[in-house]
Amino acid sequence: MEAKIDYYEVLGVDHDADARAIKRAYIKKARTLHPDVNDAPDAEERFKEVNEAYSVLSDEQKRANYDRYGDPDGPAGFGGGYADVSDIFGGFGMDDIFSSFFGGGASAGGGRAARTAGRDMGITLRVSLADAARGVTKTITYDRLAPCDDCNGTGAAEGGKVTTCSRCHGTGRVVTVQRTILGQIQTQSECPECHGTGKVIDHPCETCGGQGRTPNHETVKIDVPAGVHSGQTLKVEGYGEAGIRGDRSGDLVVRIEVREDERFERQGDDLFCVEDVSALEAMCGCTLEVEGILEGETVEVKVPAGCQHAQHIEVEGHGMPRQGSSARGSLVVVVNIVVPQDLSKADLDSLRAIATSRGERVSDKTASHEGFFGKRPGRAASAKKASGERHGK
Repeated sequence: MEAKIDYYEVLGVDHDADARAIKRAYIKKARTLHPDVNDAPDAEERFKEVNEAYSVLSDEQKRANYDRYGDPDGPAGFGGGYADVSDIFGGFGMDDIFSSFFGGGASAGGGRAARTAGRDMGITLRVSLADAARGVTKTITYDRLAPCDDCNGTGAAEGGKVTTCSRCHGTGRVVTVQRTILGQIQTQSECPECHGTGKVIDHPCETCGGQGRTPNHETVKIDVPAGVHSGQTLKVEGYGEAGIRGDRSGDLVVRIEVREDERFERQGDDLFCVEDVSALEAMCGCTLEVEGILEGETVEVKVPAGCQHAQHIEVEGHGMPRQGSSARGSLVVVVNIVVPQDLSKADLDSLRAIATSRGERVSDKTASHEGFFGKRPGRAASAKKASGERHGK
């Protein structure tokens, strides 16, 4: 059996190391192993190993599980309860974060000064229909360039100073003049002293290399409002990519994706569901108790006498909440009539007598139970078909 990796050994820290020590060790290791700066054949594999160790030890719950059970997911293999997320803008894995970190992320084309403000980042957050109905707070984790803890985002070590670059005089660009047979040609390029920022530091922070930001596994709580729709975006200000040396951070843009539900199909703020009703109940009328979308909610649905197969019964005020309002859409029950298959001979004789008196076409013998209504459609197919018909599809 293959031995499990010792994450503390991978990062070279003690078991009682605090969060800051773990982060420092991670950055130090990752900066030497990232494929952008290390050509060794095993550099990429070792970088992934360091990244895995940090992803566990930087998370309080995963680290506690790892320390106690030897597994970050705990004794039963359950994770830390984080939400189902994925990147929607692309290029924001830790490998890409380090690529931006090594490059400074400040280059600019033409004669413009380097960009020092952080970029916006985007994540898709997947929630259930029930969560979308009641509103929920989700904890998500993602990778970003965050303000450096050691220099508080200034980029300067203790006692260091940030001054205007003497070569470009703070413009971030230098002008070069070349003499050619056509005359003098003037070009602009990024200042090699300040790398386009217009500022220099006499004693840069060793942890961030003077950028004022470092790669980090970020954890943030997202408040998902009741009634949210798929495709809707929520913005968390200041939680995108951190700016260079204290410049403005970008925002985290969270795109909501509401997963399909087994019982309900959503159309706007209305919810469709299929409920079985026996042929006898449909003939005489009945009252159903249907479990609603909200926890503990029971909806009373009155089925009228003579109800038909696939008939819609609408109950107002029991669909999805309308965002920002106390109002709700409707619950639309699509009736699926089921012919009883356990009737006694006496019951069948009574029904046959009624049918005969009405001039209905009946057999003297028990008919196939597939009978009057044909094959019973699947519940999901019935709901989709019915919701489409209701909306003119």
